[in-house]
Amino acid sequence: MADTRLGGMVMEVSGEGPTVVLIHGLGGDSNTFETIMPMLDGYRVIRFDLPGAGRSPLKPGRPGIAALAAAVRDGMRAVGANRAYLVGHSMGTVVCQYLAADHPEMVCGMTLLGPILEPPPAARQGLKDRAAAARKDGMAGIADAVSTGSVSEACRQANPVVKAFVRESLMRQSPEGYAAHCEALSDAIAVDHTAIACPTLLVAGEKDPVAPVAMAETLKSRIVAAELEIIPGIAHWMTMEAPSRTGELLRKHLEKTAA
Repeated sequence: MADTRLGGMVMEVSGEGPTVVLIHGLGGDSNTFETIMPMLDGYRVIRFDLPGAGRSPLKPGRPGIAALAAAVRDGMRAVGANRAYLVGHSMGTVVCQYLAADHPEMVCGMTLLGPILEPPPAARQGLKDRAAAARKDGMAGIADAVSTGSVSEACRQANPVVKAFVRESLMRQSPEGYAAHCEALSDAIAVDHTAIACPTLLVAGEKDPVAPVAMAETLKSRIVAAELEIIPGIAHWMTMEAPSRTGELLRKHLEKTAA
């Protein structure tokens, strides 16, 4: 495994074979996907820390979703990944949708974990409020709220390590970078989904309050080659709450899509 930097953005590159690109969500980083890495044996895997998240510093200016998608596009090209299978989680699923719609030649297929559309009005304001809270008070309160509210109660009780992981993922974020990503997601506009032609697997958590099943069903109705799988009993952090099932679904779709 080797780290590659492009303008300060960190990418982890490992393995050999067809290329799979992993794009984390709000409050995540490349480690969001660590639990499913064994299911990607036989592939070349590129994991991003998006600008402003994890080990990647925030670039000057305001990074909207289009700018984050452009950063992923440029990172892919920099390491010779001119066509790849995309895997996104949460906010990362929006980045994937932008790439698939705007650069279809670069995307052979996608799995979207906890997929989201553009936020509804109340969620847009909530994200703006969260950005202000991060800048004012730091990440501790946000980390507590997110690690409780976006992990299913059953998982928090049966496997408290999952809540601890999510909390740590949030705590390690730069408050300014996290705030910028909140604002990017708050301002996001849905792509023209008729422009997405690649095979797409949507994986939703039955109890996800962030990306409800209804949102995934809407996406399925808009993307012509989309399939939907619902994992019972889990919420938003499916790579932690149900890593085996998530990895199994991804691998199955990947094997019939990426070449």
